[in-house]
Amino acid sequence: MSLPQEKLSANVRPLLNAIIERIGQVILGKEPQVRLALACMLARGHLLIEDLPGVGKTTLAHTLAQVLGLEFKRLQFTSDLLPADILGVSIYQPQTSSFTFHPGPIFTQVLLADEINRATPKTQSALLEAMEERQVSAEGATHRLPEPFFVIATQNPHHLIGTFPLPESQLDRFLMRIELGYPDRAAERGLLKGRDRRGLLETLAAVIDPPRLVTLQQKVARVHAADALLDYVQNLLDATRHAARFAEGLSPRAGLALLAAARAWALLAGRDIVLPEDVQAVAVAVIGHRLRPVGAGGEPRAQLVQRLIESVPIP
Repeated sequence: MSLPQEKLSANVRPLLNAIIERIGQVILGKEPQVRLALACMLARGHLLIEDLPGVGKTTLAHTLAQVLGLEFKRLQFTSDLLPADILGVSIYQPQTSSFTFHPGPIFTQVLLADEINRATPKTQSALLEAMEERQVSAEGATHRLPEPFFVIATQNPHHLIGTFPLPESQLDRFLMRIELGYPDRAAERGLLKGRDRRGLLETLAAVIDPPRLVTLQQKVARVHAADALLDYVQNLLDATRHAARFAEGLSPRAGLALLAAARAWALLAGRDIVLPEDVQAVAVAVIGHRLRPVGAGGEPRAQLVQRLIESVPIP
């Protein structure tokens, strides 16, 4: 497939590069993960960041919200957190003999669900409707969430004490799951010599505002996917449904997620058409947490997805 001519407006790619550069002032040495996180938000998806404590998960979430000019709220998930602590609660008003709904912290543009897997499955499930429908139902009434709306969740590895594994239905609501990992030596030296990240965040100016972000999301939706590219995505889905090494295949929603993320990745590259390389670039982040190998343990998800990509030829 030949490279297409540039057709996007001239200011899109410089704007996106400016966003990445501004985030990189705080998150050092993690440009691939920053690009994935930004692509996730451009595709209107929710993001799950899994890694050890102290590698910058919360800082990345806060920096994304700050640079994109979004309202940000952080909620620490614990074992005693209740669904009402997230969604809100209806309180009886004796003066009017009626109930008044008091919105919870989920009524924001970016909700950081910090250490989401420390909460019980019941509390985790309170996010399902909000993440899928972008609304909250309470006392028979439906309350719309702000636009845009994102959940960025962090979770600790499952071997750490006090964690509850996220059920498949919850995992599936996250467009991407990424890991940050340890910084390289140069980035870590920059952290040691530089300003405190929290203090730096306070002075970090937004590059865009919510309406411009919505405009970029609309551009993502218009990035063209040719029939041959759709064949490639379908072939990847079919391969997971027939390969013996997978416990079950990818769902149609996983295919839609893969295509949406690939469109956003193409826009980051300044193109208005999706290439197979875009699908491959986001595949680990999008489908890695949706694939379950047969048997206990199994391959690392990056290796599992890489084998899948190698087994499916590009049309």
